[in-house]
Amino acid sequence: MKVGDQKITQAQFEQMIADLEALQGPADLSRKKLGENFASLYMLSQQAVADHLESSPEVVRQMAIDRTQILSNAEFAKLQAAAKPTPAQISDYYNAHLQDYDVVTLRRVFIWKKGPAGQDLSDQEVAVLAEKVRQAYASGSDPKKVVNNSANVQIDPSPLSFQRGEMPPEMEKAAFAMTKEGEWRQMSADPGTVLLLQLVSFSRRSLSAATPQIEKKLQKENLREELESMKKKTGVWMDETYFASKSPGPGSKAEPAAPGQAKNNSDRGEEKDER
Repeated sequence: MKVGDQKITQAQFEQMIADLEALQGPADLSRKKLGENFASLYMLSQQAVADHLESSPEVVRQMAIDRTQILSNAEFAKLQAAAKPTPAQISDYYNAHLQDYDVVTLRRVFIWKKGPAGQDLSDQEVAVLAEKVRQAYASGSDPKKVVNNSANVQIDPSPLSFQRGEMPPEMEKAAFAMTKEGEWRQMSADPGTVLLLQLVSFSRRSLSAATPQIEKKLQKENLREELESMKKKTGVWMDETYFASKSPGPGSKAEPAAPGQAKNNSDRGEEKDER
């Protein structure tokens, strides 16, 4: 490709596309369209230089922000790679938190006292439905048939597996309190809903299965500690009186990208903690 006196080789073009996709995701455009876009990009940038726009205060400010962001991203990537835990650290963490990787496989049956079409059930009717469901599973029959496909009853199509930390607290407490396969527990999911839980099986994720999860957690913790240490060494000061205001800055419509944040605003430093 050639734009004016500037030549772009195939290798340079493909590297630019790779860099762009690393920030913004895969481009849903043809190679020709991408080429046309880059040609326009270079054409306009050349004209901007010819018009001496690179020395205008606004452009100087924008280029300074871009440079800071690029350098920030580069340092963040370096720190993130250094924060990756070793296999020994992952193993030590796993062995110290074995219960965190317990898994229950459950059947869940929800019974609503107030149905979607106004079918209200008394406590006694709810109890009868619950017993019919338990008996159906015990006999190997279809529980949906014994409750006549009632709109007040929802049964999971198949058992579901949950690791500790993946259920609401009360449901988790009831689920992990069961010790015998086939055991049932009944609880109130909310004032108008009865929830039946049956323990299908109990297991524990292996170290190999839990490794990606632990690695992500430890890497995030290591990175957070390193960033906090850097803040102390650097000496970050903020005027608390000014920043205590909830009002945004003049003309701001969105939060600025934080250190280590790509321009698509994906916050790599605040990933969800999945135990």
